[in-house]
Amino acid sequence: MSAVPWISLTTDYGLTDGFVAACHGVVARVAPTARVIDVTHLVPPGDVRRGAAVLAQTVPYLPVGVHVAVVDPGVGTARRGVALAAPGGLLVGPDNGLLLDAAAALGGVTDTVELTEPRWLAARVSRTFHGRDVFAPVAARLALGAPLAEAGPPVDPAGLVRLPTPTVTRDAEGFTAEVLTVDHFGNVQLAAPAELLDPLPATLRVGPPGTAPARAAVHGRTFGDAPAGGLVTYVDSAGLVAVAVNGGRAVDLLAVSAGDLLRVSG
Repeated sequence: MSAVPWISLTTDYGLTDGFVAACHGVVARVAPTARVIDVTHLVPPGDVRRGAAVLAQTVPYLPVGVHVAVVDPGVGTARRGVALAAPGGLLVGPDNGLLLDAAAALGGVTDTVELTEPRWLAARVSRTFHGRDVFAPVAARLALGAPLAEAGPPVDPAGLVRLPTPTVTRDAEGFTAEVLTVDHFGNVQLAAPAELLDPLPATLRVGPPGTAPARAAVHGRTFGDAPAGGLVTYVDSAGLVAVAVNGGRAVDLLAVSAGDLLRVSG
């Protein structure tokens, strides 16, 4: 850990309640020298895949530290709380698939523990607020340099819960891919790597498979490559294929949401 410990927070807690402040407060009490970066607290409630994507696409640009993520519709159930070690940092949160893409982005899981050590947790653990009572105090102790092994027993990484692999299929004219996320601007990110888009022509057709008509789109590099109000298909800052509208919202024009399929063809 660096001389100045860093902790990041990614949650679906919103900003209208005191949930985020409570987590900050716990960190400040346990590790007052730690610096906290709020990645986002506006993940749609319970949307584990969106939280996983935001976390994985952000952690490579953060300081080496402890990354706490809480999008946890199973809080208080038999799902485990875990901490993962990777070459590029530590991750703390529920064992529901939320952390693994970020761990891969940080070099892959090297160690895993279940968070069961009572001395590391709040004196009274709420069944519905593990962010405050489990994950924040654990992260604070790890940021101060406490050994991961002291947080609880080891877990076989092969047994961690994984999100389903997004659908991506290629054919002679293009590809079909699952909508991975939709960002604040309404840009639609697909679970398709850049190399699927690279060979396609300058003019494309984009739409849900099996429906007609697909919409015309420019194969571009940035939003301004399409006319105002027009669709552009491009490689986004995460290296994935995305669809945007120049001056508008692609999610509304295409009427899709995360988990839907889009076909991109020449």
